[in-house]
Amino acid sequence: MRDNSTAVAALALGLIVMALVGQCYGQLNVGFYQGKCQDVDFDVEQFIRQRVESAYEQDSTLAAAMLRMLFHDCFVRGCDASILLNGNDTEKTAGPNRTVRGYELIEDIKKAVEEICPEVVSCADIIVIVTRVTVYLASGRTNWYDVETGRRDGVISRASEAKSNLPAPDVPVPKAVSMFNVIGLSVEDFVLLMGGHTVGISHCVNFQDRLYNFGGNPGASDPSIHPKFLPVLKSTCPKNGTGGNFTNLDQITPKSVDNGYYNSIRKRHGILQIDQDIVFNPLTSSIVAHFAANKADFDLKFGVALNNLARVGCLSGTQGQIRTTCGSVRG
Repeated sequence: MRDNSTAVAALALGLIVMALVGQCYGQLNVGFYQGKCQDVDFDVEQFIRQRVESAYEQDSTLAAAMLRMLFHDCFVRGCDASILLNGNDTEKTAGPNRTVRGYELIEDIKKAVEEICPEVVSCADIIVIVTRVTVYLASGRTNWYDVETGRRDGVISRASEAKSNLPAPDVPVPKAVSMFNVIGLSVEDFVLLMGGHTVGISHCVNFQDRLYNFGGNPGASDPSIHPKFLPVLKSTCPKNGTGGNFTNLDQITPKSVDNGYYNSIRKRHGILQIDQDIVFNPLTSSIVAHFAANKADFDLKFGVALNNLARVGCLSGTQGQIRTTCGSVRG
């Protein structure tokens, strides 16, 4: 989810843009890179996995970082690695993306892959593969899922599209569901992808109005916050604070990819407005309850939802290009 609110007009424009993106299915394959590197017996996915496992040992927050990067990439122009492009007005510079992390890891892996198998593996696929590995590691090495590859990299990246397409933390549930439907994702996909909040944090600036200015009423707090949890949040995020403090999005198992997030929000410990709202909205409440009570089903379907997301707007065949460095388009 993006960091700041979105104007109605901008959101409408974003829905129109994303309606043109759609999904790709037959163009992608599991194991696409097998045999693709000339004169080299090179297992691309295993090589990337080893690199990620090494990085994860140093930074266990990588799962949260990569889940966010994948979502923020795919929700703008589709999964084409446009979020990685450098420039004065690229997606990377947009407000919602200024706290996205993981760029260095992706670029390091790309550089290493290029030395062995040049101009074959896309940055878009590297994002997808790296995300899969971090989810596996953060789940305690239990949640492994196959990923489809064969994407190519985009050549356009606009900050304005990131601002208009990424959902705000307080987006109403029906509007969020519509945004996901437009790009071919179901209500269940939406709730599952919200489950990515099982890891990661949110800064106070993103939910401070829930504590001190709910509904635009000075001094009012969101009544959906559990009364015993409200003072905890207020202690973390004082009224006159800078908004830079943060808290875990999952108050039960914040370092693990599991179904703890759903149980946390059902206890009315949701952090963002959208987190708490999906518990009570009739479009999503039964799905939340199901995954709160069924960890095995969440483990099974979370990877499916991530693959559905990773199909959004991908380029393949002769579309786009294979960048040689992820931060810049080839001339």
